Amino acid sequence: MQELYRPEEIESTVQQHWHENDTFKVTEDPCKEKYYCLSMLPYPSGRLHMGHVRNYTIGDVIARYQRMLGKNVLQPIGWDAFGLPAEGAAVKNNTAPAPWTYANIDYMKNQLKLLGFGYDWSREVTTCRPDYYRWEQWFFTRLYEKGLVYKKTSAVNWCPQDQTVLANEQVIDGCCWRCDTKVERKEIPQWFVKITAYADPLLYYLDKLESWPEQVKTMQRNWIGRSEGVEITFKVADSEETLTVYTTRPDTFMGTIYVSVAAGHPLSLQAAASNPALADFIQECRTTKVAEADMATMDKKGMATGLHVVHPLTGEMLPVWVANFVLMDYGTGAVMAVPGHDQRDFEFARKYDLPVKPVIRNADGSEPDLSAQAMTEKGVLFNSGEFDGLDFQAGFNAVADALVAQGVGERKVNYRLRDWGVSRQRYWGAPIPMMTLENGIVVPTPEDRLPVVLPEDVVMDGISSPLKADPDWAKTTYHGQPALRETDTFDTFMESSWYYARYTCPDYDRGMLDPAAANYWLPVDEWQESSVEGTHRFLKRVWKLAYEHTQQGPAGALDISAMNDVQKALRHEVHKTIAKVTDDIGRRQTFNTAIAAIMELMNKLARAPQQTGQDRALLQEALVAVVRMLYPFTPHACFTLWWALGGEGDIDNAPWPVADEAAMVAKTKLVVIQVNGKLRGRITVPADADEALVRERASQEHLVAKHLEGTTVRKVIYVPGKLLNLVVG
Repeated sequence: MQELYRPEEIESTVQQHWHENDTFKVTEDPCKEKYYCLSMLPYPSGRLHMGHVRNYTIGDVIARYQRMLGKNVLQPIGWDAFGLPAEGAAVKNNTAPAPWTYANIDYMKNQLKLLGFGYDWSREVTTCRPDYYRWEQWFFTRLYEKGLVYKKTSAVNWCPQDQTVLANEQVIDGCCWRCDTKVERKEIPQWFVKITAYADPLLYYLDKLESWPEQVKTMQRNWIGRSEGVEITFKVADSEETLTVYTTRPDTFMGTIYVSVAAGHPLSLQAAASNPALADFIQECRTTKVAEADMATMDKKGMATGLHVVHPLTGEMLPVWVANFVLMDYGTGAVMAVPGHDQRDFEFARKYDLPVKPVIRNADGSEPDLSAQAMTEKGVLFNSGEFDGLDFQAGFNAVADALVAQGVGERKVNYRLRDWGVSRQRYWGAPIPMMTLENGIVVPTPEDRLPVVLPEDVVMDGISSPLKADPDWAKTTYHGQPALRETDTFDTFMESSWYYARYTCPDYDRGMLDPAAANYWLPVDEWQESSVEGTHRFLKRVWKLAYEHTQQGPAGALDISAMNDVQKALRHEVHKTIAKVTDDIGRRQTFNTAIAAIMELMNKLARAPQQTGQDRALLQEALVAVVRMLYPFTPHACFTLWWALGGEGDIDNAPWPVADEAAMVAKTKLVVIQVNGKLRGRITVPADADEALVRERASQEHLVAKHLEGTTVRKVIYVPGKLLNLVVG
């Protein structure tokens, strides 16, 4: 063993040993408990950054710990290798995406190995390899056969510079997140996976996830957005056409003033054909983001179409407006507008001088004041003809029943959740395994012809996809008939949605997954939260002790010269802890040992006597020190506790506690006395007292003497300066 620690010499030797001995390679072993430690696979951008290092270090610590517990640990890694950045880099460097990507993988793989992470490299997956994306193509064709995949024209965020669709999250202030080009709204044919078919099961099983935070489950419920309402059909005036809307508030139906439609709605386009101004407005709407969050906050704009629909219950003529906040892909692309009871409709009506009609009373029975805003709460109906006097639920049902009876209404369940658009108009992605015959029929690629391999030897011009620019690649046959391949590629989330499962059997070639391996390794094991829960319990103890202390009123000043031996010993522990925590944080930067020291001190404070003013004054000094030491770790709780304990100013500006050197010199020690392992007393002895003196003082304690009377001491257990246990018989 070397005298000095030289990591540059040691690490390469150890890593070579791991490599030669396949130290981290694992196989299924039914005799051992498994642990699957998964970290997110990286995109091969070229170089690791500190975010990678932090994330993968945490995973590696957990994997090694679980391995030391005797578990069969799978810790794999791979590469999320498709994506648009590779195309941009290829154009910039006059190469193709494939060699750029593979070179990056080689470099980053070496970096990961130099960091010493314990990965099973035999399970490495690279999502741009045909042996990987073959199986997602296979899965896609199975979904198509089950009716869970379809193609339709849809409004999307379109980047004219990158020539591709952007997710709502990729549009920042109306511009492409990558190239800052102004995003357009465009309708193009796209492939969709019908995830809405699973909306109700997703909701149902959310309640089965007992360990998930309620906040996260609420976000998921809102994302799915299940609602019950009524689909209402309006007749278009002077026409045979109809217009359908969806509403969750049929109780407000008698307050409908106008109908709003999306820019892409057929009625909008019909009216725009003879109205140039409306056509221009529709084009303006096409540059608007399609995310609901943006629709809710942006400036409301609209234009009348000149068309009207007939209110099916009153016969009133209601104008049809094109509005920039109505989504074609949500509901029916049309909305009944009730300005009196919907804030968005109210703002729109005020802007364009449209009437506002109240039909729901306030909770106290009065008519709502609609001078400044809509009244959106539920209540009793009025101004609603035969429905007057009904409460929300009764009004909901009565209006719905009336519409159904007339054949112009149908109760419906709707979802905010949208089907997953998986088409991307780019090259560097997995080809979508569909083809179109000469007669227009679309068919999936047969299983025996999968994978549809992406050509890697291409020339990038930075404008169009090489797949679209090469008509020969698209030409193929289907059972002898001429056919054209789909030239769109998959959204890269297709690859990253199942890699965790493929890690269990990366070389399996008889299916997407090896059932035996998948059953053994899955599900992925969650990182335990016991440490978080333990920290929470500790903070609760600090809070409880501080609360009980402050409930007794202000503590007086501590008279150090008048302290008894017990108080001196406790103050010694307080200042010894301050010194240790200061060193742990400031010099050693070992935060876990600092927290452990504070926890140990809290145990002693919780047991300390509180009979006298001196006792309370000492606890005050100790608690103030604890709060200041904990502040860097838990600033919110300590901010509050600081004020509760009478701290001056904000704790943010308070100085770090300084240990009293005099208090750290222990003149006495507090020794716990046990008889047969049971607590019988505590005594204070000189710091240099030996075992004989401790036994002599202990025997003079009344409770100890009582339990020793008539017995023989068989054994003595003495921990110097801390514990004396007398075993008697």
